Amino acid sequence: MAFDQIKMVNELRKAQKELAKEIVEVEAGDGAVVVQISAELKIKKVTIDPEQVDLDDIHELERWVENAMRDGYAKAQEIASEKMKPLMGGLGKLGL
Repeated sequence: MAFDQIKMVNELRKAQKELAKEIVEVEAGDGAVVVQISAELKIKKVTIDPEQVDLDDIHELERWVENAMRDGYAKAQEIASEKMKPLMGGLGKLGL
């Protein structure tokens, strides 16, 4: 492997580690549901405030969870895309 290829692989590994540390937190239902997702698109934590949940309307809670997950993934993907964009051009040189 050429020096440039080794350097690019090391930069990719470093970027992946940074993505693991980037945590996006989103909420739905005025804070009834809070979701934390890493920029590597892994769910870190889901919190539900029982004081704000009406068990007679479980569909509302389901919508809040869906909305928080969707918004969290979108934000996490945005962060990942921005961090990886400078490295993507170099991948073609590696034959990947």
